[in-house]
Amino acid sequence: MPPDPSLKSWPLVSSRPLANYRIFSLRTDLKINPRTGGQHDFFILECPHWVNVVPVTRDGRIVMIEQFRHGTNTVELEVPGGVMDPHETDPVAAGQRELREETGYEGSRARLIGRIFPNPAIQSNICHTLLVEDCELRHATEFDHSEDIQVRLVPVAQVPDLIASGRIGHALVVVALAHYLNLLRTGNDGAGSVRR
Repeated sequence: MPPDPSLKSWPLVSSRPLANYRIFSLRTDLKINPRTGGQHDFFILECPHWVNVVPVTRDGRIVMIEQFRHGTNTVELEVPGGVMDPHETDPVAAGQRELREETGYEGSRARLIGRIFPNPAIQSNICHTLLVEDCELRHATEFDHSEDIQVRLVPVAQVPDLIASGRIGHALVVVALAHYLNLLRTGNDGAGSVRR
């Protein structure tokens, strides 16, 4: 379904950086409402692009991780993933790096199966979803100094119940798994789903 053609882009009057907090920076954009002509300030979080990996073993299990999340003070069951480093331009390579570092697993046929805007109201970044098949444990993990991760192998058939029960509660992980389950159901990936 194409966007409604009556909705226009808001012209940018000015943009001003406000702060840099290492994992994101904050700016304010002054824009003109094309309907009213009025000017409005918008606050934008400039975040690096992210990548989530759905790593599947030959016997139909997803390589997942558990880790404590400080925003919610909860232990979350997630897929491996993270921030693309500033020098990284290829989300497939970044995702394979994250998979290897966080789990020690590697696989074959790595490819993008989806892309989303994590929160287009206030964030500027894209989250890529990568599928890696035939995953096997081949390396020791290489955690960052702030990571404490446990690897879990989860049968694909359990994923819908884990989402429905709230055991998988990270929104971007739910989306990554939805991309994968849709691919299994339809054979059609959503790798081109983000417009830019």
